[in-house]
Formats: sequence, C-alpha cells, structure tokens
Amino acid sequence: MGLLAGLLILPLVGAAFILTLRGDADAVRSNARWASLFTTLGTFLLSLWAWGRFDAASPAFQLVETHAWLTDTIRFKLGVDGFSMPFVLLTTFLMPFAILASWSIEHRPKEYFVAFLVLETTMIGVFVALDLVLFYLFFEAGLIPMFLIIGIWGGKRRIYASFKFFLYTLLGSLLMLLAIMAMYWAAGTTDVPALLQHRFAANLQTWLWLAFFASFAVKMPMWPVHTWLPDAHVEAPTAGSIILAAILLKMGGYGFIRFSIAMFPDASAYFAPLVYALSIVAIVYTSLVALAQEDMKKLIAYSSVAHMGFVTMGIFTMTPQGVQGAMFQMISHGLVSGALFASVGVIYDRMHTREIAAYGGLVNRMPLYAVALMVFTLANVGLPGTSGFVGEFLTLQGAFKANPWVSFLATTGVILSAPYMLWLYSRVLYGPLEKPSLKTIMDLDRREAAILLPLVALVIYYGIVPGPILDSVAASTEALIRGYQSALGTTQTAAAPLAVLQ
Repeated sequence: MGLLAGLLILPLVGAAFILTLRGDADAVRSNARWASLFTTLGTFLLSLWAWGRFDAASPAFQLVETHAWLTDTIRFKLGVDGFSMPFVLLTTFLMPFAILASWSIEHRPKEYFVAFLVLETTMIGVFVALDLVLFYLFFEAGLIPMFLIIGIWGGKRRIYASFKFFLYTLLGSLLMLLAIMAMYWAAGTTDVPALLQHRFAANLQTWLWLAFFASFAVKMPMWPVHTWLPDAHVEAPTAGSIILAAILLKMGGYGFIRFSIAMFPDASAYFAPLVYALSIVAIVYTSLVALAQEDMKKLIAYSSVAHMGFVTMGIFTMTPQGVQGAMFQMISHGLVSGALFASVGVIYDRMHTREIAAYGGLVNRMPLYAVALMVFTLANVGLPGTSGFVGEFLTLQGAFKANPWVSFLATTGVILSAPYMLWLYSRVLYGPLEKPSLKTIMDLDRREAAILLPLVALVIYYGIVPGPILDSVAASTEALIRGYQSALGTTQTAAAPLAVLQ
C-alpha cells in the first residue's frame, strides 16, 4: 500500500473503530471525539510524509500507484502534482480543527464523527484520483456525508438546506458523467495522464467543456448557481461550514484547472469571456448582497462567492500570475474562510444566535478573540501582509495582462469587501457592552485558542512569505500554460489552410 492509498484508508479505519465503540453515552461521546481527532492528526502526519517525498520542481504526476482493476478500463490509480498536493495538505491540515470545533456535539456523536472521517476520504480522493471515473465517484460520494451533516446536525431549516445542496450539486454533476462517457468513447480510456495527451476535436471540446462547467460552476459556486451556498452555510454545524467553505468549494477550481483548461483548451479560450463576465458579476453583486446581511454566517457565505470569482477569473486568464494567484487564493481562502466560520462558532456556542444585532462591545470581554477575528477580517479584505492580499493581487495582475477592463471591474470587489467585513467586525466587537447576556461572556478557552491561533499564524506567515505555496505550483503552472498555448497554436495552424480556401 502506498502513501496516497494510506491517506484514503486511514480515515475509514478511524470511522470503523468509532462504530465499534460501546458503553454509556458520555464515554462513547468522549472516545469518539478523541478517536476522530487522533485519526485526523495521523492523516495529516501521513500527508506531511507524502509532501516530503514530493518534488515541487517537477510538473509530472508523482507518488503514482495503481492498486486494483475495477473493470478492464477503469483503474484505481492515484497520484499528485503541483495542483493537487497543496489541496491534499489543506484538507488534512484543517480536518483536526473541524473535529476540535465539534467538541460540543452531543446528538448521535458516533455517526457525526464517522460522517466527517468518511468525508475526509472522499475529499482527498478527489485530489489524488488519476482515473476520470474514480474522480467522479469521489466527487459525488462527498455529497452523502455532507448531506447528512447538514440534514441531521444543522439548524432549524436543515432539511431544506441539505436537499437544496444535494440537488444542485448532483444535477450539475450528471452532465459531467455524460461527458466522461463521451470522452471514453472518443479516447478509449479514462486514464487522466493519457487524456491530458489526447487532442479532442474542437466541436466535441465545446460540449465537454459545457458539461464539466455545469458541475464545477455549481461546486465553486459561481453566479447565478450560488444560491444553495448561503442556505447550506447558515444551517450547517460549525465544522460543516468550515469544511464546506475551505475544501468542498475548491473542488470546482481544481476541476477547472485539471480538466477544463488542460483537456479542452480550444473551448476554454472560446468561453473565457463568459467566465470573466460571470466572475465580475459574482465579485460585485455578491459583495453588495453581503452588505445587506444580518446573519454572520450568511454574510461570510456571500463573501466566499465573491472570492471564488477571483479564482475563476484568474484561472481563465491563462497567465502564470493568474493561475498561480488562483491557486494561492484558494489555499488562502481555505484558511481564512474556515477561520471565520470557526470564529462565528465560538460566540454561537455561547449565545446561540448568529444575528449581528445580538452582539456589540465584545472586545471588552474577549480581547484575544477580538485580535484573532481582526486578523481574519483584514485577510478577507485583502490587506497587504496577510495571505488574502497575495492571491487577489496576482489574479488581478493576470487579468490585467489578459484584459485590463476585466481587472478594473474586478478591483471594485476589493473595494466592496472592506465595508461589509469592517461593518461586521465593528458591530460585533465595538460599541458599548449594553446587553446583559454579553456581560459575563468568556474569552477563548484552550480548545478554541488551539483552533484559531495556528490559523492566525499561517494567515500572517503566508501573507509575508508566499513563496512556499507559489513555488509548489510554479512547475505545474508552467507546464499547463505551455500545453495550453501549444494546443491553441496547433488548432490555429490546422485552421489556416481552411481559411485560405474560404
């Protein structure tokens, strides 16, 4: 068994162990929490081992392993490159924090922690799968545990939110399944490295691109198929919101890079203006919508849609700055958005409300919390010196090279992010401490500090030293752009004689 297979199996082993727990309710709950925490920590350590064996200077797939034949054509093939390895690390790094954020779960704790460990396997599987059918299976399987997490442990409207989440993402992915079948009929394989070398006909690329776009656009989510996200975030438990924002949304961006750009370059070039337009609308419109929110989670959810607009814009500029900026933005947003939702969970556990109007003056009682939330707020705004600045700046730089007007319009999103985030921070932390229920509220305990303070350190560190992330994706970015430009050049050369004849 290789390292990547170990990353998939270890969470399942932990889930199986939790299912065997017996005893009184308190003992089972305590053992389930600790077992899931140690399992996720072990998975993170195993991913660090994989990172130690990964050569960031090579754009090739590494740590490749093939374990079994599902059919004559579908293989259980795993591997990572500069685009997938950072997401594997992000997933395994954030899962222990999600478990710590779930310490107060009392209703059916065994099933809750099992769902999260199964979800971890499916998320890692999406990023390491090197067979298209295997990728699809992991991509869709992740819907089930998240559907259960929202539907069982969510808020008052959890059933509505969970079904809306499930149906939106499932319906979008059905078109991707049809596209996978068409790709197999055209190329005779579902092996991802082989498909990356195959040149699909230009007219077929158009339909394949649209089918994959339907799935990835919902997953990101892009405007106008984003409406499931605010409902899912508001109703999900804190840990569900952390993983949903930090990891699940990134599967759409990863899919655009891995499949849409790399396998359908002609269609990507053709549809790039459409992606720019949708990205700009997402950046501007959802930022304005965020200004009108009264629920903290819903405000951060709309903020996520706006930030994902920078990602899609950067990817389809097909410039080194744009693609690397999009990758950095996704990693940074994973840290910042996860931290913001964890921060909301801290005060929700105390007051059992997410209404912004229910708070005020918390800085007087929670100074450590105020400092942590300030860092995450400024990172979400894109302040220089935080990780949020680097990704946005690079995507805007890439957009300027591709189309200055796109960059100019997207920059308004940077301006609009400041009012809604600073308004949120000001309403919650400052002002007089008048509400009686807030006068006895306590600052971060050790568990909550263990969640937020490492994230504070990373947000600042990557804002000052972005090199580790940028260097890890540089070689793969260069190879992607080189292949993209070569494919477009071949198409233009082939079309030249036809143009002369016409």
